[in-house]
This record gives sequence, structure tokens and C-alpha cells, in this order.
Amino acid sequence: MLEAMRYLGIDFGTKRLGLSTSDEMGIIAGKYGTIQRKGTKTDLNRLKSIIDQEGIQKVVVGYPRNMDGSSGDTARKVEDFVSKLREHIDIPVDTWDERLSSISAEKVLIMGDVRRNKRKKVIDQLSAVIILQNYLDYQNLAT
Repeated sequence: MLEAMRYLGIDFGTKRLGLSTSDEMGIIAGKYGTIQRKGTKTDLNRLKSIIDQEGIQKVVVGYPRNMDGSSGDTARKVEDFVSKLREHIDIPVDTWDERLSSISAEKVLIMGDVRRNKRKKVIDQLSAVIILQNYLDYQNLAT
């Protein structure tokens, strides 16, 4: 069973960061919002502010692997971002394989009859929810 802990999930993108948070027990992920990217230092400061404000105790960042398990250019950008985030905050940061999270998010939105222009606005948030929920489910099963 997960220890009571509040998590922040991040879906990394070059234009936006999709965010999700867990409940206080670290069982259920919900949407939090997005951050329009304005530069690494500004983005890190905004994340630190959210972490402090929400009482976050662990961050989970989606790690984009290729379908064959290899890492590409985006994965290297995520590694760089995670490294800088770890230097900027005082809580643990994990990565989580996010293969197919965006595709899953897109399917959920299509099934929910969400229009294409609206989907673009919420897909990053939903991807962050899927990443964090998958991480929480795995952690819960592993204990």
C-alpha cells in the first residue's frame, strides 16, 4: 500500500507542461492544469511554487520511450529537464514510462465527444493524469 503522500505528475512538452496531482493518500490522480513554457528557470520556479502550495512530496515526470524501448531526442530533453528539476527542488523526482499516454488521452477525449480544438487544450493535462495514475497503480500493486 502507498504511504500517504501527495504527488505531482508532469507531462513534458516543449510548449506546455501538463500537470496532475494526486489526492492526499496518493491513490487517485486528477488534473491540475498546464504551464505554458516560458523558459527553464521560469518553468522551474512555477513548479516549485505549485509544489510548495499543494504540499507535494514527490514528482513523477513522464519519460517518452520509443515503442522498442529505446530513447530518442525527446527523452534526452526530459532527462535534462528532470536533472534541472532535481537541483531546484528538495523532494524526490521519478520518471515513468509514458508510452501511449498521449494516445490514450486522445482516445478518451474522442470517446467523450470533445471537439478537436478543445482536445488540444486539455490533452496535456489528461496525459499527465494518465502518467501519474499508472505510476500510482504500479506503486500500489508493488506493495
